[in-house]
Amino acid sequence: MKLTVEKYNPDWKKQFEILKKELETATASIHTIIEHAGSTSVEGLSAKPVIDILVGVDTEEDLDKIPPMLMQNNYVYYEKYNEDMPYRRYFVKLKDVPAAWSFPEHIKPGDEIPEKLHDHSLRVAHIHVIPVSSEHWIRHIAFRDYLRTHPEVRAEYQRLKEELAMRNWKDGNEYNAAKNDFIQAEEQKAVRWYQNNIKS
Repeated sequence: MKLTVEKYNPDWKKQFEILKKELETATASIHTIIEHAGSTSVEGLSAKPVIDILVGVDTEEDLDKIPPMLMQNNYVYYEKYNEDMPYRRYFVKLKDVPAAWSFPEHIKPGDEIPEKLHDHSLRVAHIHVIPVSSEHWIRHIAFRDYLRTHPEVRAEYQRLKEELAMRNWKDGNEYNAAKNDFIQAEEQKAVRWYQNNIKS
């Protein structure tokens, strides 16, 4: 499969604000911090037109309070990823799709992911629920802010994404793995920069 990578679209910020309000309503019973992350949050950077959203919770104990709140309204909970990333709960928000497709709301450990769910054109957003005290929350925020303020790094990332968009991929995970060396190297720089310049 080829993944669609589009030029930066200001509407992505508007889409995030709509989704943020929806998520705030759905998770109103616990304290959350909701941030726009990923490439769609960086002005001028091309991206897959799927909004990455961080939902910060206060503690690890709060992680498992989120799935019952979101397993509706076209959110799919990927519990099967919890073993590899126990610090995170991951959801995909789908566009309205025909009822006959009957996607599960919950993909449990051992479940096969339906082939159609790999189609990124059906996705509105990826939601990553992470404790705000976690190093993983900080690295996501730091990398976003680093790209926003370092145009030379943003341009290098842009070139990589354009090159990878020309290839065929088994799924989005394979595409993400191809970006991993660049992201890991730049994330380390971003976290140091963030801790020295931004974080109080």
